[in-house]
This record gives sequence, structure tokens and C-alpha cells, in this order.
Amino acid sequence: MSAEDFRRYGHQVVDWIADYLSHPEQYPVFSRNLPGQLKKAIPPQAPERGEAMEALLDDLDRIVVPGVTHWNHPGFFAYFATSGSAPGILGEMLSAAFNVNAMLWRTSPSATELEEVTLEWLRQLMGLPESFDGVIYDTASISTLCAIAAAREAAGLNIREMGVEAAGARLRMYASEHVHSSVDKSAITLGIGQTSLRKIPSDSEYRMKTAALEDAIKEDRSNGWHPFCVVATTGTTSSTSIDPVSPIADICEREGLWLHVDAAYGGFAAVVPEMRWVLEGAERGDSLVVNPHKGLFVPLDLSILYCRRMNVLRNAFSLVPEYLRTGESEEVKNFMDYGPQLGRRFRALKFWFVMRYFGAEGLRSRVRHQINLAREFAEWVDQSDKFERMAPVPFSLVCFRARPQGHFTEDGLNAINERLMNEVNARGKVYMSHTKLSGKLTLRFAIGNIRTTREHVRMAWDELNQVLEGIKIDD
Repeated sequence: MSAEDFRRYGHQVVDWIADYLSHPEQYPVFSRNLPGQLKKAIPPQAPERGEAMEALLDDLDRIVVPGVTHWNHPGFFAYFATSGSAPGILGEMLSAAFNVNAMLWRTSPSATELEEVTLEWLRQLMGLPESFDGVIYDTASISTLCAIAAAREAAGLNIREMGVEAAGARLRMYASEHVHSSVDKSAITLGIGQTSLRKIPSDSEYRMKTAALEDAIKEDRSNGWHPFCVVATTGTTSSTSIDPVSPIADICEREGLWLHVDAAYGGFAAVVPEMRWVLEGAERGDSLVVNPHKGLFVPLDLSILYCRRMNVLRNAFSLVPEYLRTGESEEVKNFMDYGPQLGRRFRALKFWFVMRYFGAEGLRSRVRHQINLAREFAEWVDQSDKFERMAPVPFSLVCFRARPQGHFTEDGLNAINERLMNEVNARGKVYMSHTKLSGKLTLRFAIGNIRTTREHVRMAWDELNQVLEGIKIDD
């Protein structure tokens, strides 16, 4: 493509993006496509000859957009709502244009050093001690995988060379029963196995019971297991509960276990001074994950693993063939040494754009605003005689369910809430997701979009009440 054509089409694409971000409400937030609809609209083979950009851009609107669920929509309240801010999108565009591989310092010094700078900025904003250093991965699943690999390395069983079976170790790791599924997947991927992950029961607020953790470790040691790691969560996926990290850190220090803190969702809230308490005890962890793409308006994907023992993380992964050896390796950081990936995108650039554009004050005000919106929504739930709250609200997620007047079985309430969620989502203005807490189907209302205002939250509440009013309910 010539520079002239690139400029012309580039302007068209930027104009399209600007219009899209200005008026995302023009689309139903939840795609109404049927399974296979997009595939049927596209030829089964690649084109033999190149096609005009005009045709591609036309098909973007005609074929692709109808099948998009709009995470940038201010009515998106499902999962952990995220949003790509405009400065982050521009940074992403430039990262794609540079197209560097940030595997070695030498392959792009700016990519490596900007990564170090942005992670230091965030460390300070979150109040983590200087003993933490960091590395950017794509998602929390990979950050967690690498942290557990480092924990396995720290166990000193030479598993990296010999493998789990040859090392003869029955490794055991621990996490809350509400832990994210990425911890299970890490156990699978690292050869530790799901049976080696012991899930500890939680209390009435879905926090890990520390007494149960202590008992489990003691029991496992007596039965020949080798405990090596505990995962504590600050902001669980279902309810954003916060495990008691300080008491868990006490146990880990006594037992000689690696403590990984999963703050992928909750950690970003610590940039707000009055929310700094959510990371209480996390400074004693060996590693901690936080996702700026969840709460700091960075486009997917960008996850950060902070670690107090970067040398152990490096020992778990470093493997340098001759063609990757460079003369300055002792003076610089080569991020390829700190994870399974060799190819690494220039993700720090978009994070740098976001942090500089908004500044610490701008990030704090927006995070604070979303937390306040969630608390106001929770107040509406608490004051209603048709709904009930199902969990505390430490962040910007509200777990609740409809509970109409009358006598209903739990199965009946589950059915009512599933129907309520599906009908609200089908109307196109709001998209919510669900979980189960203590066997009860629970609606999750996650506020995280930078474009969501109080009016959007109020509109969602009105939608819920209107739809519930129209559901014929039999006791």
C-alpha cells in the first residue's frame, strides 16, 4: 500500500473509530447474531486476488459489526467491564506500526525501558514497596502461570530439568474455592495436575478461611505432600471478595511457601488513596498480578506480574541460545528471560499513553467515580423490596438477584433471575452476566467502562425493574 493510500484509508478508519466511540449506544450492546451467521456471509476460501480497501471497510459495517458484542458500550456491565480509552487506542496503533519484538533490550531498547518505567510508575501509584519489580504479559492467566512456575522453581526440587514425576515430588498448592480458573489451568499446564490444587473453603463473605488453610497444610505434610504455593485473591471473579492476605502471609512465612496475590481485578483500585487498604498484606507476597486492561482503561491486552524475587522467575524460564546472546546482557533486562514467550509486543507504549494523558489524578478520579456508582446501585438494591444484594461491594461490582414477594424455592428464584437476565440482555441497552454464590444464581453488575455515567446505571436499574414487572411469576 502506498503512503498516499495508507494516509487516505487511515483517516477513514480513524474517523470510523471516532464516530464509534462517540456513539456506541447506536448498537445493541449484546450481539444479536445467530451461530454461524458471520461464517455464512463470508466465502469459504480466501480471495485469489487482492480486494479494494473500500470493499473491506464496507464489509466491516455489513458483516463484522453486527456480530460484535460491544465492550466499549456504556451499557456493558457483564464479566469485568473494560474499555479502551482513546489515548490507549492511539498507542496501540503506534505499537502496531513499529511492530517491534521486545524480546531483548537490543531488539528495541525503547520497548524494554518504557516497560520498566511504566511498571515503576504503577508500582508507586499502587503503594507497593520498591522490592517489587515487574514484567508485562498479555493476560492474568499467563501472569499467574509464570508466578506459579516461579513458585515451583523456588521449591528447590530441580523440576525445571527433571520434570515433576522424575523429581518424585507430590506438589501441593492452595487457593480459595472461589479462585479464578486460571489457577487450575496453570496446574494443568505446569504438569502439577488439578488434584494437586487444594481449594480451601470460604466464609460467609466468600473469603478464604485461614484456619482451614493451616489445617490443610498440616494434613498434607503428614500425608507426604510437598506444599509449595498459596494463591490469595484480592477481588475474586464471582463476587470481588478479598482474601485475608496478611494472615495468609503469616502462614506462608511460617511454612516456607510462595505467596502469589491475584489482584488482577482488585489491584488497580489501590491507585485511589482511600482504597489502598485492598492491598493490605500484599506487600508481603512473593508475586502479584494486576490488569490495567481491567480497570485503568488500557485496551486489551495488558497484564502485569510484580515479583519480589525476579531472579527466581528468571531461573524458571531463562534459556538463551547462541543466536540470542548479546554483549550487554549483564547491564540490561531481556524480558524474554521472564516467561515462556520469545516474541513480545510493545504493550508498554499504550500504557504510557494512558498514564500520561490522564495523569495519576485523572485515573484516580475515574476509578473513584466507578466505585461510587457501584455503591449507589447497591443502595438501590438494598432499598428495594424486589431485589437483594448477595455480597459486599468493595469495588465496582454489585452481586444481587431479584427476590419478588412470595414464597419461592431456590430453584424457582434461580429460574426467575436467569429469565430476568436474558430478557434484559435481549433488549439491547444493557448486558449483564451471572455467577452462582452458595448455589444461588446471582446477577453481576460490573461497572468499568470509562464512558458509563450515572444515567447509564440508572437506565440499567429501570430496565431491570421494568422487565421484572413484566415477568409472570407463579409462587
